[in-house]
Amino acid sequence: MACKWIDSCPLRKFEEQGKLDDKWKKQYCERDFTKCKRYQMAEKGIYHSDNMLPDGTINEKLKS
Repeated sequence: MACKWIDSCPLRKFEEQGKLDDKWKKQYCERDFTKCKRYQMAEKGIYHSDNMLPDGTINEKLKS
């Protein structure tokens, strides 16, 4: 089962632009999305920046 946020996650846009490897989607979005920090924060209604990766790190190179 995939993450319910997969279609609206800003990381998909970065992936489409070639700025982010699809390994993130394969590991977190399509496999174990409950370990994704973005998912965990979204479920609690906690703001997180668009450039935060699923492991919780911030990638300064990713800009919306």
